[in-house]
Amino acid sequence: MSWQDYVDNQLVATGCVTRAAISGHDGSVWAKSANFEPSKDELAKLSNGFEKRDLLTASGVTLSGTRHIYVSGTDNVIRAKLGKVGVHCMKTTQAIVVALYDDPIQPQQAASVVEKLGEYLISTGY
Repeated sequence: MSWQDYVDNQLVATGCVTRAAISGHDGSVWAKSANFEPSKDELAKLSNGFEKRDLLTASGVTLSGTRHIYVSGTDNVIRAKLGKVGVHCMKTTQAIVVALYDDPIQPQQAASVVEKLGEYLISTGY
């Protein structure tokens, strides 16, 4: 399966994610949905935020030029929100799965889909 297949079929096609991307820890985009344009700098900052969450608490999570308010995070999960749009991200061994979801999708629905894919990627070495 290609990286684009993961974005299209394992994230967006579930109906629990509206826009998504998979990137490397350096911010390089491996695949993304057609209506989502996160920059390499935005994704690299997000990647750094997993280890230094104070970067995100101060400036939020910016994706495609839109700043989302940092809600919470752990060593491998980051959550943010802006109005009716939520962000759920998971860091794997080599990648970051980034997903946005719109109301009425519930945060736990998006979290389940993102973390299921993230756990699978970890199990395969990615």
